[in-house]
Amino acid sequence: MFVLVEMVDTVRIPPWNFQRRLNEAIAEELNKKLANKVVYNVGLCICLYDITKLEDSYIFPGDGASHTKVHFRYVVFHPFLDEILVGKIKYCSQEGVHGNTILPLKKCGGRLREEWR
Repeated sequence: MFVLVEMVDTVRIPPWNFQRRLNEAIAEELNKKLANKVVYNVGLCICLYDITKLEDSYIFPGDGASHTKVHFRYVVFHPFLDEILVGKIKYCSQEGVHGNTILPLKKCGGRLREEWR
């Protein structure tokens, strides 16, 4: 149901965020870019779990922002084949079925269980 996915991306930090700590600025930019988005063959991205490695930052000519290659782990909702989710259907439309899904806390894992209570 919830999995940690290791990802690599180059993050652009705009100049007005240079006064912030690098990890905080990168975490904010990654969450802006990925949170609540579906990544093909990965799943629905929920939130940043941790940053595992930062490589060198570069500033390119004509762009005042820094570009940093980041290795990180992201919490992703990825239902497994034949997994059963419990919920209530509100309505159906041409876009699909809309409703509330109840996710049991025991399926969320250690760190998530504490943070989402």
